[in-house]
Amino acid sequence: MKKLLLLGDEAVAQGALDAGLSGAYGYPGTPSTEIIEYIQRNKEAVSRNVHRTWSANEKTALEEALGMSYAGKRVIVTMKHVGLNVAADPYMNSALTGANGGVIVAVADDPSMHSSQNEQDSRYYAKFAMMPVLEPCNQQEAYEMPALAYELSEKYHIPIMIRLTTRLAHSRAGVSRSNQITENELQLPEDPNQFMLLPAFARKKYKKHLKIQSDLEAEAEKSTFNSYQDGKDKSKGIIACGLAYNYLMENFNDESCPYPVLKICHYPLPRKHIARMINECEEILVLEEGMPFAEDYIKGLLGLGMKIHGRLDGTLDMDGELNPAKVRKALKLPAIPTFPVPEIVTGRPPALCLGCPHADTYKALKKALEDYGPGHVFSDIGCYTLGFLPPYQAINTCVDMGASVSMAVGAADAGLFPAVAAIGDSTFGHSGMTPLLDAVVNNSNVVIVILDNSTTAMTGMQYSQVEGRIEKICKGIGVDEEHIRVITPLSRNHEENVRVFQEEIAYKGVSVVIPRRPCIHVYAKKKKQEK
Repeated sequence: MKKLLLLGDEAVAQGALDAGLSGAYGYPGTPSTEIIEYIQRNKEAVSRNVHRTWSANEKTALEEALGMSYAGKRVIVTMKHVGLNVAADPYMNSALTGANGGVIVAVADDPSMHSSQNEQDSRYYAKFAMMPVLEPCNQQEAYEMPALAYELSEKYHIPIMIRLTTRLAHSRAGVSRSNQITENELQLPEDPNQFMLLPAFARKKYKKHLKIQSDLEAEAEKSTFNSYQDGKDKSKGIIACGLAYNYLMENFNDESCPYPVLKICHYPLPRKHIARMINECEEILVLEEGMPFAEDYIKGLLGLGMKIHGRLDGTLDMDGELNPAKVRKALKLPAIPTFPVPEIVTGRPPALCLGCPHADTYKALKKALEDYGPGHVFSDIGCYTLGFLPPYQAINTCVDMGASVSMAVGAADAGLFPAVAAIGDSTFGHSGMTPLLDAVVNNSNVVIVILDNSTTAMTGMQYSQVEGRIEKICKGIGVDEEHIRVITPLSRNHEENVRVFQEEIAYKGVSVVIPRRPCIHVYAKKKKQEK
């Protein structure tokens, strides 16, 4: 089979396609977005009619994936680490329902928070649910792991997590393909009650889930993705997880590492391999991308009987990405000379694009709020969050998807007036509708600004689930039709838009203002297509 140059995300996607994928579900979120985008444009996926459209959010994506698994087909669901928070309910319960057709939950973590609110490590979710994780150390493993994941998923009737991190997800390497596996036929579960979690069934399923834990650990012990490489110098043993193994090997180039190395890319953690290192080595260095997941486990296993170095003892930083230089420092190897960044290359903070419709919206909203002072606008996650920065300084919060509406409702309950929420069209479809329902039921005195730029701009111009539906959704939820206002955010409409905002701020109840103008890049693309 031919060799392909693929991102880590794309390698997972191609590996899933070659392993008999029938459907892909997800919500765009950096650094996971390219998995589904690759499947969407892949000619083989198109010819096979593999399902490959975006879902409203990560929770619905995982539930839709479970539905495809129920029907016996192999499926992948994708999200970034904070998206797993949204999908946590079905993820945790899928440990008990299990899988019929193979299920991969592909999660991309973002250490250093390049485009995220936190640095959480998805391996903790898998441990919480007592489900396996595969964590590739390079793009070739990212390609190979889906085949094993589907095999294990269908053997033990359980979803399998594939965990990526930013650098692997967004870097390219050559990948050798293997033979393709045909898609599963439609087949319902042998046990008609497999996906039924009434307590009487769930209690039995939990006992069964506990029983297979030793089998899942045995799979990790014999996995080809885990390996013990002996070394002559037993003064130190190194445990390297996922991408950290790649960083370790970069520091030795063509030379052999003098210390024993345990490469871990398949979880649960292989205790027998770890025990061997404990018995043979004087101390252990744990290298892992993200939180000290393995390090914490090993410290607990050993108690106080042995020195364990890593993030917990300060050998490595607790925050930020791992990299070869940090690994080199932890190994106490001579530092590689670096060169200062020239003054001509200066950092530049992110900013709204020239011509962005959100800029005109924020100018009008700020003018309308001028008499009330600062601190009245709750915002959300999207490119419009850049309205926090100069010269706009128009928003005050950003917590999680949909929180703008919920926080505005809570602030209004506390007596804050005016209480305004700024939320994007895609984010509104993701998780803004339910808090709007709360606002309507409680007749909260809030103004909800749904910034409709006709796309999911921040993650790469994916289509918005609510395009062409926002007014109908708001009306269906119960917002008074007279207070669902659509404006066009352009400088020539500034005075009119200020007036609309002022009128809705003055209204005692739930108002929705929809500034509607396509993202400047969407507009340019449409013009190019027309031409």
